[in-house]
Amino acid sequence: MHLRAIEDVPLYQTSLRIMKFWSFLLQDNWRRYVCLIPYIMINTTQFLDIYHSEESIDAIVRNAYIAVLFFNTILRAVLLCINRFDYEKFMDKIRLLYIELTDSEDNVIRALVRDTTTAAKYIAKMNLLMGFCSCVGFVTYPIFTTSRVLPFGMYVPGIDKHESPFYEIFFVLQVIITPMGCCMYIPFTNIVVAFILFAILMCKVMQHKLKQLHDVKDEKAREVIIWCIKYQLQLINYVKTINELTTYTYLVEFLAFGAMLCAMLFLLIIVDTVGQMVIIGIYIFMIFSQSVIMYYYANELYDQSLFVAEAAYNSDWFHFNVMTQKILHLLILRAQKPCAILVGNIYPMNLEMLQSLLNTTYSYFTLLKRLYG
Repeated sequence: MHLRAIEDVPLYQTSLRIMKFWSFLLQDNWRRYVCLIPYIMINTTQFLDIYHSEESIDAIVRNAYIAVLFFNTILRAVLLCINRFDYEKFMDKIRLLYIELTDSEDNVIRALVRDTTTAAKYIAKMNLLMGFCSCVGFVTYPIFTTSRVLPFGMYVPGIDKHESPFYEIFFVLQVIITPMGCCMYIPFTNIVVAFILFAILMCKVMQHKLKQLHDVKDEKAREVIIWCIKYQLQLINYVKTINELTTYTYLVEFLAFGAMLCAMLFLLIIVDTVGQMVIIGIYIFMIFSQSVIMYYYANELYDQSLFVAEAAYNSDWFHFNVMTQKILHLLILRAQKPCAILVGNIYPMNLEMLQSLLNTTYSYFTLLKRLYG
């Protein structure tokens, strides 16, 4: 397969092209600043609005949720711009590894590559659809309220945002800027998920190679095991690079996720209309699904990297000579330390961690519900 540029890799092709259009990756032009500068200014007015707000509790909670979401979006975009060349270098490495696997003569490996690519494309489309639904929810929310409100709060000193023509101007501005935020937030998630999916693929390739070590000569077995050890080192460095690029981004989002989900659940029980409940339900589904996707595949990587040791042990190692057994033993020992996507370079991102976070979130939601009642 000939993939001349990193944007040709099917794993993250669509998302990377969106990033390229807004010049967060692959190029640096005016679009980046047209997107980022207004977003930073509006996010500042959002936090000022929360500080000065005299609105009802449901309006404050919703505006706080959107302000934090916008802050996370800006954080992703800024860190992406700062680490642009590191991302591009890493994706070029993926391009070479992807070509190596697609050019393999092993039909099983090629099938694994196809399945991984299909999964990455499906997740990207699903996330973009959810992002679009969230954008629609943001801009249509005022229709279902019982008072005159903007899609999200803003505070501009000396201006009443609810009076014409300022209300109409701010409304149009927010409608324009909301899809731009989606183009910063969703493609980043898609690209990181694609990174993790490829790491899972690397684990499955090693498992497949090791499972073939039955009724083979020592020389052939040693050759495969040494190849797997070298590939395992590539995988370890690969996951280390993902952590270097994303770990602190996901630390901030981990800290914000519980508060955002708790706030939305609380808002769901205090809004006035069915339309508001539907839109808030979309918000909840969006932030929950984004986290579940990330934590599920990070957990899958954790498990699949452990399965490499299991696949090695299930080979006919007892028929190998002592030297080959020692080499296989080294592979098993290292594979027993799983590759993990880390949050803040401390905690592994997995389903157990997500469950703990959800339990804590529900506890705080129950407390808020009792206090409000």
